[in-house]
Amino acid sequence: MKAPTLLFFAVGAGAAGATTVALQDPAQVEIKIQAVGGSVHALEGSGGNIGLCIGADGVLMVDSQFAPLSAKIRAAVAERFDGADDYRYLLNTHWHGDHTGGNANFAEATIVAHENVRTRMQRGAPDRNQPGASAAAMPAITYQDGVVVHFNGETIQLVHVPSGHTDGDTIVMFLDSKVVHMGDLFFSGRFPFVDLASGGSVRGLTEAIEETLHSLPEGVRIIPGHGPVSGIEELRTYYEMLTETTAHVRAAIKAGKSLEQIQKAGLPARWDSWSWQFIDAKRWIATIHEEFAG
Repeated sequence: MKAPTLLFFAVGAGAAGATTVALQDPAQVEIKIQAVGGSVHALEGSGGNIGLCIGADGVLMVDSQFAPLSAKIRAAVAERFDGADDYRYLLNTHWHGDHTGGNANFAEATIVAHENVRTRMQRGAPDRNQPGASAAAMPAITYQDGVVVHFNGETIQLVHVPSGHTDGDTIVMFLDSKVVHMGDLFFSGRFPFVDLASGGSVRGLTEAIEETLHSLPEGVRIIPGHGPVSGIEELRTYYEMLTETTAHVRAAIKAGKSLEQIQKAGLPARWDSWSWQFIDAKRWIATIHEEFAG
């Protein structure tokens, strides 16, 4: 895969199953906002982590979580940032509903995403009972390789990764604040969901993480799609997990073992704690097996 051109990083030196994480009971969801660096904050609720850039120009948001949480998100942002409610840009890292479900509720913002995000949102996923999104939720600006947004004194670079979590993933880099939002290319401390049906690829994801690691400057903070705000070491461990578990499953496939046999044997003990409610070791093995056993 061609390495993404990362403007920011040059300063320092690129399965089968449900499509989204399930929404918790909205009444039980607690919205938490954490300062990450400079003008950038991370918002945790239910679904994919949101990135926020707050300043004199207004609010830029990365991803929107689920629609039933939009009012809570607005209220939490206004409380934390002195009534801030001027949403100017909404950047989508990919098309899944736990990252785009609230788009229509922030439709006053200009929605920006890769062209494949718009395409997949329009047609939905009928085989998964996921309808197409409304017109109000659709990205108004799309791109092929990337685009740069200038906002709140930040240079914000969006770089497309051709095939990773899906075929429409974008890395969002806040160059001045030294913060990166990686969307679901990065599940910190847990097995990832690679949506093969949406053009995702275990191989492509691994290559993208390797290329990004080569480009990261010291001190960068990373907002993952899921999991805690992280740094280079956590991303490096994630890369080790991808390479080691993939090699483990591929070796078992080469030895003639069935999917059931590989799942029963499990993965190396180092990765026991990486299972979570959405992707456990068996499902991660199944994803690797589906891509490489054919």
